[in-house]
Amino acid sequence: MSPLFCRSCDAPLETVLVDLGLSPLSNSYVTPELAKEGEMFLPLRVYVCDACLLVQLQAFETREHIFLNYAYLSSFSESWLAHAAAYVEAATQRLGLGAGSLVVEVASNDGYLLQYFVARGVPVVGVEPAANVAAIAIERGIRSEILFFGEGTARELRARFGAADLIVANNVLAHVPDLHDFVAGLTALLADDGWVSAEFPHVLHLIEETQFDTIYHEHFCYYSLHAIEPVFARHGLAVVDVERLSTHGGSLRLWLRRAGRGSPSAAVATLRQEERRAGLLERKTYLAYAPKVHAVKRDLLEFLIQAAREGKRVAAYGAPAKGNTLLNYCGIRADMLAFTVDRNPLKQGSLLPGTRIPVFAPERLLAERPDYVLILPWNIKDEIVAQMHDVRTWGGRFVIAIPQLSVE
Repeated sequence: MSPLFCRSCDAPLETVLVDLGLSPLSNSYVTPELAKEGEMFLPLRVYVCDACLLVQLQAFETREHIFLNYAYLSSFSESWLAHAAAYVEAATQRLGLGAGSLVVEVASNDGYLLQYFVARGVPVVGVEPAANVAAIAIERGIRSEILFFGEGTARELRARFGAADLIVANNVLAHVPDLHDFVAGLTALLADDGWVSAEFPHVLHLIEETQFDTIYHEHFCYYSLHAIEPVFARHGLAVVDVERLSTHGGSLRLWLRRAGRGSPSAAVATLRQEERRAGLLERKTYLAYAPKVHAVKRDLLEFLIQAAREGKRVAAYGAPAKGNTLLNYCGIRADMLAFTVDRNPLKQGSLLPGTRIPVFAPERLLAERPDYVLILPWNIKDEIVAQMHDVRTWGGRFVIAIPQLSVE
């Protein structure tokens, strides 16, 4: 087997954080016409670099294959839209953005965020590699470029549209196989006095709250401030502020400028100290992770087996990529989980990858009236419980598997 090397510092990767076995690509939903055909299962083994402590996966599929026909649409979460709208309002005020500014979002998806800048009269460019998703943004009147972002394409964008006053990179750093090329692109596109804001799930929560289901093949890396700061610094960017977010189970929003354009805020120093206290700078913290993941698997399987013995019916809500990691790792199939529902029409009528559990519209849940509803996108649990409050009218109960099993 060829040796693996860290995407950040190029040190050999030898320490395994957790091995989740074999799993299909988490967004490769199976269409009915392919239901009788096989699927490709790939190792889902997570490493932590002994030198820089960046958590990462081996790349098995090209980014072109992963994003050929992407099924995730940001606009189907009301809480995520509210998050985006609040960000746009705050960023516009903080940076003084207006008609003479340029905002570029990398991985702009269906225009979920840029639509709010457009409504304020701020010029935008969306960069989205998935053509089927970008088409939705274009139909909404949001200027979008269908391409993968890197240093070369960043220079092309700058030549066509000018330098960016703000580059938004929400939940895209994890999807980048060539980390240094991507960050070099941020620097190439950024105006001299411009800003970058980057959001990503904080690896602190992945570790402390056993959020292993956020691990899947298209997420190549999982970041702490400690691990990502040297990458930005190598390309002339400095973290000048940080915000803590509740999104995706606990995220960070970093504000960056060109080196020398500002000093780090007190919030940056506080986060560095917190990561140190939490053990994120020590190898032993990562070595203690796998047993916690194994416990989550046992608890969920014990619950489903007991429910089946009692003649109870269990269905799920949501068809997120994280749910596919959970179900495939636990070996759960339709005999334990009858079906799931999702608001995204791109997923309805398909089968979940690997498990082949059918996906229906949310109305199916109300018609079938299962005894338990396993919420797979647990990060928006409150939103889902509010939407599906009728479940309680027939005595149905909601189940969450992560960070630990709970039945409500």
